[in-house]
Amino acid sequence: MALGLIGKKLGMTQVFSSEGAVVPVTVIEAGPCFVMQKKTFQNDGYTALQLGFGHKKLEKINKPTQGHLKKAGDQGLRFLKEFRLATVDAFSVGDQVSLDIFENGENVKIIGTTKGKGFAGNIKRWGFNRGPMSHGSKFHRVVGSIGSSAYPSRVFKGKKMPGHLGCEKLTAKNIKIIDKKQDENIILVKGSVPGPKNGIILICKMTD
Repeated sequence: MALGLIGKKLGMTQVFSSEGAVVPVTVIEAGPCFVMQKKTFQNDGYTALQLGFGHKKLEKINKPTQGHLKKAGDQGLRFLKEFRLATVDAFSVGDQVSLDIFENGENVKIIGTTKGKGFAGNIKRWGFNRGPMSHGSKFHRVVGSIGSSAYPSRVFKGKKMPGHLGCEKLTAKNIKIIDKKQDENIILVKGSVPGPKNGIILICKMTD
């Protein structure tokens, strides 16, 4: 993972390009993030930067977390995320990381948690086709046969069946930055990104 920001998905809208084409964009509140901890290979076995985002009252944070946050200043932060880097020598605890690290037109990687949709059937979850809906049909939206009887006398693991849908970590790569508003900490990216409105996402620089 490369350097990035913690952000909040605000929703979607559309903008016009210089050629007059309509471009669908996702509006993200990206940062500002604060460096809460520097992890080094000597102390932790890997090199990473821990960033904090989102205000939260200190009295609503437990004592151990308060002590950790106070090392970087007396401010309450709601979300803490790590970004693994090759080196963290250029940063100090308490530094602010903002939209300066991104440029318009740059491709980024966005990590989020997809919308949770609860328990879903095989048609909604896997895109299976249904049977005839006419009178007399006994196969509408059921799963159907899932295995043989005599051999192997069991259902193979990984069979596509009804179950929990969504609420999974998803990474979207090569998402283009259309525009950014530095004074408002707002960034516009082309297309959709994982997660619901007000969902927390990570915006990372592309490394591969």
